[in-house]
Amino acid sequence: MSSLSPFIFLLCFFQSLVSIQSFTLASDIAALQAFKASIKPTTIPSYSCLASWNFTTDPCSPHVTHFICGLSCSTPTTPKSPSRITQLTLDPAGYSGTLSPLVSKLAQLVTLDLFDNNFYGPIPPSLSSLYNLQTLSLRSNSFTGSVPPSIAYLKSLQSLDLSHNSLSGSLPNTMSSLTSLRRLDMSFNKLTGSLPKLPVNLIELAVKSNSLSGSLYEASFAGLTQLEVVELSENSLTGTLQSWFFLLPSLQQVDLANNSFTLVDIWKPTNSQSDLVAVDLGSNKIEGTLPVNFYAYPLLSSLTLSYNRLRGPIPWQYSKKETLKRLFLEGNFLNGSPPKEWFAGETAVTGA
Repeated sequence: MSSLSPFIFLLCFFQSLVSIQSFTLASDIAALQAFKASIKPTTIPSYSCLASWNFTTDPCSPHVTHFICGLSCSTPTTPKSPSRITQLTLDPAGYSGTLSPLVSKLAQLVTLDLFDNNFYGPIPPSLSSLYNLQTLSLRSNSFTGSVPPSIAYLKSLQSLDLSHNSLSGSLPNTMSSLTSLRRLDMSFNKLTGSLPKLPVNLIELAVKSNSLSGSLYEASFAGLTQLEVVELSENSLTGTLQSWFFLLPSLQQVDLANNSFTLVDIWKPTNSQSDLVAVDLGSNKIEGTLPVNFYAYPLLSSLTLSYNRLRGPIPWQYSKKETLKRLFLEGNFLNGSPPKEWFAGETAVTGA
């Protein structure tokens, strides 16, 4: 018997290691199984992340041949506590299928990124239960239907990218509840209606190439003191661009080209303080004379007003603005002579 004692000791030792080893929470594994099951097997290439998901092994245990990518797990807080799935980021392998509503059971998920695949069908409203989610990217897929209003429950969300899909309907009025959101991209969809009240901490707004209509209302942008980038080109926005818009305190880049705006009201920035660098208002229906007060924006370097219905002369102030490097005015009804400084080598402005 004494000769077996070392073996028994080692067996008990390894059994104790197994007993304290942390494995993935069972409900997280079930959610991953449902996620993979909703994808057509014929669209899972042998070299892809999903092809390595073999549920005979544990997703978060040390592994070499299975679950080699697509997932990240949390570090257990105690020896016996389970690991949780914190990131689900697929490779762009052309996966095709629906997004299983059971992905919402991954309660500790911080990142969900399915970029550049062929997912289709509606966005599951159940995603609203992912309270820890910070990044949601469904970019470049084939999702349809509306943006779920329940998305407003994602209080931790910082980046939302639903661009390059086939989403329709209007943006939810609940969008303003996303108080942590910094970046919003809904470009290249089929969205309609006007912009709702926007999240107050937004830095980048992109909803280009949709069918948005109506005017830009000050109430939609109220309190957006950090907004730097606005890309709303290729929509059906109308009315007057009012003075408050270009006075947003952190605004740097504006692209409103290819809409149906008819008037622009430009005020000088307060105390000549503005971060505005680039403005594109080309291919609208803007009437009147060229807005002179753009010259008062100290950092403005690119201005496009081409293909509108502007009349009258080019303001001499444009030729005195040293920061202005690119100016496009073609396709209007301007008259008179261009500022002589442009032909005397006194400015570096280019354009048409």
